[in-house]
Amino acid sequence: MTEPVTELIQRQSIEAFQSVIRKSENALKNMAGKEANTTVIEKRLRALIVSLYILEHTWNGRDDQHYSSLEISEARHVMNNLLPSLKQMMDKSTAGTPQYTLLERRIRAFQLAVQAMEQK
Repeated sequence: MTEPVTELIQRQSIEAFQSVIRKSENALKNMAGKEANTTVIEKRLRALIVSLYILEHTWNGRDDQHYSSLEISEARHVMNNLLPSLKQMMDKSTAGTPQYTLLERRIRAFQLAVQAMEQK
């Protein structure tokens, strides 16, 4: 990483990814029962999982799984595409609210993951 990241921000970022992964898994389960097209959510979920791994690997030396450069590149692309919509939602939120804080942490986590993936 180009800038030092405090342990607090590391923990918040990992928690942000874990939260959005859980929500995405639940959304996928709900969609599967309704015969909906799950391609987009599956692609996002895969990108979130790869991104979380990259952050954990970068910060904690985690080395229990390996992703190819193609998988990392695809994850980085998906994450970069998600950031503008998160920023738009944040612009519509009120500073100081739980939703605003959640979006702020999620955006920071996504940016740190993209940054880490660019160095892989």
